[in-house]
Amino acid sequence: MKDAIRLALLPAALCASFGALAQQTATPIQNVIVLFQENVSFDHYFGTYPNAQNNTGETPFYPYPLTPTVNGLGPELLTSNPNLNAAGTAKVNPARLSPAQAYTCSQNHNYGPEQQALDSGMLDLFPKYTGRVTSEGCAADGSTVLAYYDGNTVTALWNYAQNYALNDNSFGSTFGPSSPGAINLVSGQTYNGTLYFGSGTTTSAYPTTYASGSTVVTDIGDFDPYLDDCGADAGGTATGTATLRMNGKNIGDLLNAAGVTWGWFQGGFAPTTAATVTSTGTTITPASCGAAHTEHPGVPNPNWGYTPNGQYADIHVSTPDYVPHHNPFQMYASTSNPHHLPPTAGVTIGAADPLNYTTMTGANHNYDASVFIQALQNGTLPAVSFVKAPAYENGHPGNSDPTSEQNWIVNVINTAMQSPQWNNMLIIIAYDDSDGWYDHVTGPVVSPSKTAVDAYNGTGECGNPVANANPARCGHGPRLPLLVISPWANPNFVDHTLTDQTSVIAFIEQNWNVGYIDGATAPAAGQASFDRAAGTITNMLNFGATPWTAPLFLNCNGTYAASTPAAGLVCP
Repeated sequence: MKDAIRLALLPAALCASFGALAQQTATPIQNVIVLFQENVSFDHYFGTYPNAQNNTGETPFYPYPLTPTVNGLGPELLTSNPNLNAAGTAKVNPARLSPAQAYTCSQNHNYGPEQQALDSGMLDLFPKYTGRVTSEGCAADGSTVLAYYDGNTVTALWNYAQNYALNDNSFGSTFGPSSPGAINLVSGQTYNGTLYFGSGTTTSAYPTTYASGSTVVTDIGDFDPYLDDCGADAGGTATGTATLRMNGKNIGDLLNAAGVTWGWFQGGFAPTTAATVTSTGTTITPASCGAAHTEHPGVPNPNWGYTPNGQYADIHVSTPDYVPHHNPFQMYASTSNPHHLPPTAGVTIGAADPLNYTTMTGANHNYDASVFIQALQNGTLPAVSFVKAPAYENGHPGNSDPTSEQNWIVNVINTAMQSPQWNNMLIIIAYDDSDGWYDHVTGPVVSPSKTAVDAYNGTGECGNPVANANPARCGHGPRLPLLVISPWANPNFVDHTLTDQTSVIAFIEQNWNVGYIDGATAPAAGQASFDRAAGTITNMLNFGATPWTAPLFLNCNGTYAASTPAAGLVCP
């Protein structure tokens, strides 16, 4: 049976069979792990699923019989695509990227250009508006923005889709880069932020002029969190760059109120030099997050596309693991750990652990990714875990790549499947934004906006709304991959349910009965979280079937492992 049982209809007897702990949830799922990756459109990774080229020397991929197809790149889009090159002089088509082309430049993925690329639904101006034309690892005509990988490169993700569930109708809640996507993941509300420091003008928020500490803005670009020691303002000791503080609530606040354990785990969060602070937490000297890795291990230097001065630079350089603007919980005062304090000894990971400036401990739910691995191995995983890879493995083009990303995903999931909590676990692989990569599907405009920064169907318009109906919250944004991995997942299943980034927190809210971000009643139109109206991910699950609890281990190259791999992060 492919139709999943809705949360509200789950039989009470089924939940009761999982013991006292299960009575706290609406489904058998006791642990949710969200692997929140970077900068991929659906077509970029799954456009030709389940058909791979299987060229000589590449990791082969062969789909199971009767594997369902996706809404992907058909022959017409591959050979007669409507997109013009960046100069507008000739048509260009999507091209397959081989494993040897795992490195690419990052595309333009800003709020306005992503809307302009759609061209009122024609989807024909990606090279002009989001394609990079002067970056190493991309073609000079902007056509690389149309490119895609297949199962010979993203083998692990295709094999997870074979054995679990993939959604081909999931979108960013709004347009724009990483910070809006991360904020949408945890609150569904990019409005009601405040900028601090900086010059008073910005292209990354609306309105684009602000008074530090007072103007209410909508986030449409990347900002580091306000008072993050390892961010742009160095805990308030540096004031040249604007940083963001979000007001209102996020999913962490709701989980705290309900007594549900949770955590945000990010690569490089643990400081390499501890902060010194006053007794009230004011920064004297900020912590530093110096952990770093060499980018693109095992990936060749680019040998195609744009060549600056006829030469290619070595892409194997060191990059910091921690990316501040990827951490949404640091943007809220209630859920931040500004000095990157370690967890207090003896306190359960994910439980309340307030900041203590006498002992200089107290994680307040923000941890290094290594703590997540320890909790997995120890069987002490919080009920809800949001996990962010270090920068070199997060999938973001430029600083990462599909091969490095796959290494990280495989290691984490292999370790999760060896956890004593696997039987009642749900792993969600989701993405923060599309990076501007081409996708041939336009999502419905469920959140219209009419501001100077909008351009979906004409200058200053997204969906023909009244002025400021949803100020600078135009969405749905680009189509993104969404996978669920669980003993309860429908196997080899493609779900077409309309979902967005807030569908993740909607499941968490309903499973633990913690309410909605805005409370019982949504506020006025344009200022409400998207969680209440988000499409469900439960159609990817089947709580009426016997769960398949046998682990599915993969090798680092994404192929099926013949034996149980070593637990922990072991891929290169």
